[in-house]
Amino acid sequence: MHYTAPRIDRLDVSLLSTSHVAKLLGLALLMFASAACFAHGVDESTRGFLSQSSGLQIGPFLYIGAKHMVTGYDHLLFLFGVIFLLVRGRDVLIYVTMFTIGHSTTLLLGVLASLQLDPYLVDAVIGLSVVYKGFDNLGGFRAIALPRPNPRLMVLLFGLVHGFGLATKLQDFELPQENLFGNLVAFNVGVEIGQLLALGLILLFINVWRRHPSFAGASLATNTLLMTAGVVLIGLQLGGYFLVSG
Repeated sequence: MHYTAPRIDRLDVSLLSTSHVAKLLGLALLMFASAACFAHGVDESTRGFLSQSSGLQIGPFLYIGAKHMVTGYDHLLFLFGVIFLLVRGRDVLIYVTMFTIGHSTTLLLGVLASLQLDPYLVDAVIGLSVVYKGFDNLGGFRAIALPRPNPRLMVLLFGLVHGFGLATKLQDFELPQENLFGNLVAFNVGVEIGQLLALGLILLFINVWRRHPSFAGASLATNTLLMTAGVVLIGLQLGGYFLVSG
């Protein structure tokens, strides 16, 4: 029996031309990049809680970790690029696992070992990861006759950088040393929960869009805009480094 997908999956999407989709995505990507430029710290209420917390606080750190990932536009831009062309669920699982291993490692290591890195430079490299993924999706390495870096290894390596980005957020203030490891693990688990929530929405959007004829035509524009967002992020972060940290 032939299955016909319900018309809800074409709601609104069918009304958008390729150019409209590209414009909407471009606006969203640039807004994400601009917002991420000022995301070196956390909001004041979270900062106050973390600076005054004592003992093991699993629930609050779970929530804060999830909140940070869901609002972490730079991380979401990179994940969007990573899974944009992936069709098989197995591939999505592999790449997301590589990213998770990377950022979990450096998140814990960065805070526990007190590795101090400039947040502007870290976020500039995170912007570079967004540029890389858009460039890779476009077949850029083949176009300039360079060997393509192993994509899984690159996701792992950039995951390490993203983890340092998370660590710098927590290093904006001194966390109490009591039960520090347990609270960090709770924060990291929260990050993974937030990542799963965001990833589910991104996958839903891409899978619905992939069924529409505009997807193939907008792939070039989307990944070009993804690169543009990364370049904007790099420029603003380097500007912040020279103006604020320099």
